[in-house]
Amino acid sequence: MGKKIVVITGSPRKGGNSFAMTDAFIKAAEGKGHTVTRFDAAQMKVGGCRACETCYSTGKACSFDDDFNEMAPAILDADAVVFSMPVYWYSMPAQIKSAIDKMYSFVVGGKDIADKECALIACCEEEDMSVLDGVRIPYERTAALIKWRSVGEVLIPGVLNPGDIDKTDGLKKAAELAEKF
Repeated sequence: MGKKIVVITGSPRKGGNSFAMTDAFIKAAEGKGHTVTRFDAAQMKVGGCRACETCYSTGKACSFDDDFNEMAPAILDADAVVFSMPVYWYSMPAQIKSAIDKMYSFVVGGKDIADKECALIACCEEEDMSVLDGVRIPYERTAALIKWRSVGEVLIPGVLNPGDIDKTDGLKKAAELAEKF
């Protein structure tokens, strides 16, 4: 039986390398019978968490009306969440970080989000794999905190320009990640 998978991307560059890996993952996941809902955080209006702790007090995940309120019900309903992003300045792009920060609303709102599967797809310009630590470590710590089970990470260094991913095994690895759900 197929799973409900939410994919949240963090790149503002639609034709970029992380988008290409995301597309490869989604195609493979749907081919396996999974239902995929995609949110491109960089094309959405998701503000940073204000730590007001009024989450769900208005019936929505965030009391401030932004697009995270579209993501939240899908995340709650999902069996798995996949984060896909490039490394920006040795960390997560702000667009996806805001969405991840707002997942705090589930904790404040008393929503049970434990026992989901998750995965990470990320790439960076530099060849040094440690550059991906700025994305990998927060992902792993977040998964541990909210009791999600990471099924895999696709971490591809050395890609900057659109199409550079085609010179690597990144697309293949992203598609293979779908096998783990």
